[in-house]
Amino acid sequence: MSLNKLLSPNDHPDLAEERRRATFNTDEMSAIIWENKQNWLRRREISKIVAEHPELHDPCSQAYMTRAEEVENAARKATTMIRKLGELGISPFEGEDIFHLTNEVIGIRGHPLAIHAVMFIPSLQAHCSDEQMHFLEMAMSMQIIGTYAQTELGHGTNLQKLETTATYDAKTQEFVLHSPTTTSMKWWPGNLGLSANYAIVVAILMIDGKNYGPHHFVAQLRDLKTHMPLKGVTVGDIGPKMAYDSSDNGFLRLDHYRIPRLNMLMKHSRVAPDGTYTRPPHAKMSYSAMVHVRSHMVRHQAMFSAYAMTTAIRYSAIRRQGEITPGAGEVKILDYQTQQYRLLPQLARTFAFLFTGQAVKNIYMRVQKDMAKGKVDEMAELHYVTSGLKATVTHLSGEIIEQSRMSCGGHGYSKATNFSEIYGVAIAGCTYEGENMVMLQQLARYLMRAAQAATTGHSLSSLTDYLVKPCEKHSLIDKHPDKTYSHHISAFEWAARRQIIKAYERLVSLKNQGLSNEEAWNQNAVELNRASRLHTRLYIAQKFYDKVQTIVDGPCRAVLEDLLHLHLNYELIDMAYYLLEDNYLTGQQLNHLKEDMYRLLQKLRPNAVSLVDAWDYSDHELRSVLGRRDGHVYENLYKWAQASELNRTQVPPSFEKYLKPMMEEARKMSKL
Repeated sequence: MSLNKLLSPNDHPDLAEERRRATFNTDEMSAIIWENKQNWLRRREISKIVAEHPELHDPCSQAYMTRAEEVENAARKATTMIRKLGELGISPFEGEDIFHLTNEVIGIRGHPLAIHAVMFIPSLQAHCSDEQMHFLEMAMSMQIIGTYAQTELGHGTNLQKLETTATYDAKTQEFVLHSPTTTSMKWWPGNLGLSANYAIVVAILMIDGKNYGPHHFVAQLRDLKTHMPLKGVTVGDIGPKMAYDSSDNGFLRLDHYRIPRLNMLMKHSRVAPDGTYTRPPHAKMSYSAMVHVRSHMVRHQAMFSAYAMTTAIRYSAIRRQGEITPGAGEVKILDYQTQQYRLLPQLARTFAFLFTGQAVKNIYMRVQKDMAKGKVDEMAELHYVTSGLKATVTHLSGEIIEQSRMSCGGHGYSKATNFSEIYGVAIAGCTYEGENMVMLQQLARYLMRAAQAATTGHSLSSLTDYLVKPCEKHSLIDKHPDKTYSHHISAFEWAARRQIIKAYERLVSLKNQGLSNEEAWNQNAVELNRASRLHTRLYIAQKFYDKVQTIVDGPCRAVLEDLLHLHLNYELIDMAYYLLEDNYLTGQQLNHLKEDMYRLLQKLRPNAVSLVDAWDYSDHELRSVLGRRDGHVYENLYKWAQASELNRTQVPPSFEKYLKPMMEEARKMSKL
């Protein structure tokens, strides 16, 4: 009996062969990937429900829909999904069920309730005072549809420079929301264009001419009966994007639009009727909604990467091209070392991101509980951790998905693979919730404070204590191999420590040359970003290692250790510059890492298909002809092509209008 539980009699023979080679139980691995058996079985149950209800399906491939059709189709499925959730007794805004169900039903292209679920409601939960809970009740019961309007046409990550103002009028006890310039328009918020009738507007609080910085305000945008914009509100869709075609990202301009005083969310900061302002107990509390999203982004990016990996590895197991041994017949392209090198380290990265995301999610949940008790000490540290992870993981996920696409050759360019949508959705994460370069700079500020503390003998947190930890001056990575991978982790620490201290010393030197703090920082920004990336890659490596140590199932742990080992080798080779420059690593040791990596590629090759199978994505969720579970790619690619609207007629209007007259004219001219 095969250990790969997806093996089916209808499988393509080449894919069936791969599944019989599994050395671990894929069901056990699925439970690890989805954190426990209950979560995994729940996913299976949801997949079954979706498969059995045609009203949750698309009438045709989303690739063949116009944008207007996509938006309407997404609205239909989203509202149907909400009703189905009610029938199942599932809250649409709690737990992982809704995320999986959304991906099964709608896919990753967006829908009219997405920001309502992932930003509007969490923001209300984080910022509503007791007397404002009616906003949350209306949102949870779907009486209103909300969005989160922060980014402006002219400003995004720099919140202090947002131009939208909320000026308090003590006489009427109202806030006057105003967009004074073209660049002050809110721009990009999901579901703002056509769907939302409420928004949390992030605006600069002004009281008696004094600027109190960005705060959150609840504003009704549209009439609840007619859905027409209210007076003083100009709102609409911003047009087509690289991805998220089912989402109506929008613009919003407010013209002296008045809202009641209690529409400012006041759980942490308050404005009294007379205009007296009370600051929040901790400055980072206002970031909780964005940190909430970032804490989940790492895991979601792992899921996007796994979509691409599943398609690429399955297809590589059934695609035959060329011969390795002359006369022996064409081989699976997954048998080529170049294909293994292209895909398997990226698969290891995908698992690294997954396990890091799981760890960060748990940290966030603990911090939220502490904040409810008034303990906010860890919020700042979590902000820096998630800033670095968000920037690093979204960037590398784009690489994973693009490598997956290219590994599928010409067919990878077809929308039938879903690569274009996965890529577009994943790389959007490079700019939403904080532009990546700025996120790395935020982490760098934390690291520079840690470097200063390290050089002056002050204590450090567990995140940065490696800066002062005793270490060998030369790596022992090829001397004493062991399953703790301590020499690998030490090499990550060396690279990060070296770059952080180097960036700190250069910053001090620039200031000693007479540059201001701001000028010195800008002149040192590239080195600072490198420090942030290396620190984050160390964090990811450590979390991957920590997770593997918790695995009880022996065969699953064995293959995950191989993936961990591959990940550590591949990443260290990639950052060799930082290890070779000070002779911490020798050229001979680098060659040892490379040879060990090639060995691991061969060792992991038999489990490649089973490792992506363990993510247990249904065909409905994957939406990829090349990544089908049964491996019958070519006949279904042909069926997909036949569905093109261009094939509805053999003589298109363009032939009669343009091509035919051109050729007839050319024929006439040739007879002259």
